[in-house]
Amino acid sequence: MKSSFRHLLALLLAPLATLHGADVPKPAGKPNILIILTDDLGYDDVGCYWTPDNRPGFEKIRTPNLDRLAAEGARFTDFYSPAPVCTPSRAALMTGCYPVRVGMSSFGRNGGHVLYEAHVEGLNPDEVTLAEILKERGYATACVGKWHLGHLAPFSPRQHGFDAFYGMMFPNDMKPFVLHRDETVIKPHPDQKTLTEQFTEEAVKFVRTKRDQPFFLYLAYSAPHIPLHVSDRFRGKSARGLYGDVVECMDWGVGEVLKALDETGLADRTLVVFTSDNGPDTRGPYDKRGQAFPLRAAKATTREGGVRVPCLMRWPGRIPAGLVCREIASAMDVLPTVAGIAGAQPPQDRIIDGKDILPLMTKPGAPSPHDAFFYYNGEKLEAVRSANWKLVFPRTAMDDTPYERKQGAAKEALLPEALYDLAADVGETTDVIGKHPEVAQRLSALAERMREDIGDSATKQKGKNRRPVGRVPASGQ
Repeated sequence: MKSSFRHLLALLLAPLATLHGADVPKPAGKPNILIILTDDLGYDDVGCYWTPDNRPGFEKIRTPNLDRLAAEGARFTDFYSPAPVCTPSRAALMTGCYPVRVGMSSFGRNGGHVLYEAHVEGLNPDEVTLAEILKERGYATACVGKWHLGHLAPFSPRQHGFDAFYGMMFPNDMKPFVLHRDETVIKPHPDQKTLTEQFTEEAVKFVRTKRDQPFFLYLAYSAPHIPLHVSDRFRGKSARGLYGDVVECMDWGVGEVLKALDETGLADRTLVVFTSDNGPDTRGPYDKRGQAFPLRAAKATTREGGVRVPCLMRWPGRIPAGLVCREIASAMDVLPTVAGIAGAQPPQDRIIDGKDILPLMTKPGAPSPHDAFFYYNGEKLEAVRSANWKLVFPRTAMDDTPYERKQGAAKEALLPEALYDLAADVGETTDVIGKHPEVAQRLSALAERMREDIGDSATKQKGKNRRPVGRVPASGQ
């Protein structure tokens, strides 16, 4: 049960809240909020991010609708998912916090980093989600697509501020893979070939139905997570094989939702945010996997390829067309930023890690509000970035290649601490710690403060400002 005091406090404070910064353009009324989240999409899988490098077979994927968002809005080059896998990254988006802070980084007795059917954990009902903040401001709210923040009743989307839910509790490689409408299973065996079209149709229907009131639509596509499926009308159309077909189908879906905004006259009153939950899964042949070039590594790692993701934002008349932001920003920033835009505030009774990045979205050259970004993998702090510097803490070879079958000494081979200048070396190829020991020392101090705050399993520190995960007692307890 949510705290009634907290809700009363939010209702009292909401009318007093204003946008941060008097020089930031103010919207006429409450803007609609559309967040589109993809699953395992790589940095190099979106046309406007693509970098030619003569790699055999890795042709450009056509994403005209995503490229349109970039041309009509902002493209973020240094936007981070707060986790390299899906459950914790989605928790961060919904709460504005590092997953470790809200207990959404390690589950079950084995400490797995994502939720499975056997887990009794989920996003704590006492956490305040973006959907709840907007619902209290009079927004119609809907979650369409993949949830993956807990499948038991207390953790469902409708218990976290969404009026409606159409989608799955788990990714498409987990069981049970069933399609829900609210709490009811409506398709026990949904056709994965047409899933993107089904989610798009539901999203378009929501936009058209709620055109006369402010709305928040969270459209969480399950694509391009493996196993890959696509309908016949998209199969064989991409130069990048089946993977490219799946991404181009998803881009089509984005285009259909943008078309609905245009046809209902809502485009100018809608903030669209497009991003990915983490980097690509690079297992398999080239035509069945994503790419994060020129970044190092991929999903499940805290190298740049695992957590630096595409992010596009469009808000006509507010976000300048063609803006490119090269400052540090994160999915955690969405909650405080959108709360301010909607005339509300993020929760005042707890720590929120995200920052209001409206200046980054609207004013070219605005500096990042983040002094540092911390790279957690589960409960382990693996790196810290401040400005252009990234300090990577000692790790095993398996930390950088979790899906490779390394044995014995190769598996446990220790990689030493290293410092990278991401402005000059985004691929993390050249360690410069010997040339800049003072930078490494400064970043180490930042990391130690974070360990005291929310912990680090590598140093066995628990942290003093962590909140509990939601948990349903197992039968017999």
